[in-house]
Amino acid sequence: MSKRERKPSWLKVKLPLGASYRQVKHTVDHYNLHTICQSGNCPNMGECWSAGTATFMILGNICTRSCTFCNVKTGKPTEYDIDEPRRVAEAIRLMGVKHAVITSVNRDELVDKGGQIWHNTVLEVKKMNPKTTIETLIPEVKEDWFALELMISPGQEIVSHNLETVQELYKRIQPQSNYKRSLEQLKRIRDYGKRTKSGIMVGLGETPDQVYKLMDDLVETGTQILTIGQYLQPTLNHAPLVEYVHPDQFALYKEIGIEKGFEYVESGPLVRSSYHAEKQL
Repeated sequence: MSKRERKPSWLKVKLPLGASYRQVKHTVDHYNLHTICQSGNCPNMGECWSAGTATFMILGNICTRSCTFCNVKTGKPTEYDIDEPRRVAEAIRLMGVKHAVITSVNRDELVDKGGQIWHNTVLEVKKMNPKTTIETLIPEVKEDWFALELMISPGQEIVSHNLETVQELYKRIQPQSNYKRSLEQLKRIRDYGKRTKSGIMVGLGETPDQVYKLMDDLVETGTQILTIGQYLQPTLNHAPLVEYVHPDQFALYKEIGIEKGFEYVESGPLVRSSYHAEKQL
């Protein structure tokens, strides 16, 4: 795709503004928290923050993996903060969040992949905010099933793990991850009894047939919720954007996803994995 080609009209978003947006930003800054909204340059940040919601990112803002689509920093993470669970819970209380979404960077260097901090964060949020429902978007644990159980056992209502792209593009887009390992992880999450969710990006060079095959693979694991959004290239150093997928194709993906057996499909150019997460309960 030409570097000069402008984004189509359906990808234009409003600039963040409003009192609610400023309050969320103040809370995040005051408690020294990270959000994937900021680290991932999410196009919906203005909409979500203006509505008083945010997706919190725990375990720091430096990832041990180097996925070519992602704008989160890659490198050697610093030590994690054992007080982070309390600070996240307190921020959620002050913001009055009814449905909290929590994600994290990959921490492959840790023995438990960060599982204990994950566990403690959900427990602390539930303790301080008993009426708040929680979705956790967890990383791939490289078949460390003990770490997985730590992450998914403390009481969250939805557990999400994103495939991100079709199997054929994994080596280029997620060189340190594995498609089949992620499918097995999703199956184990569902077998544990959790409401299970996954998300992908399109526009990276995948074909519709490859997306449909991915849908079949997810349905086979028992995954109930699927999100599909447009890939937006963060910088020229990231994976190249191949195409802007038309809204009609997103609508077709949603229709076919429902036909294949998903309970809920959120599909659109601006959709991200936590977009309208509160509706998916």
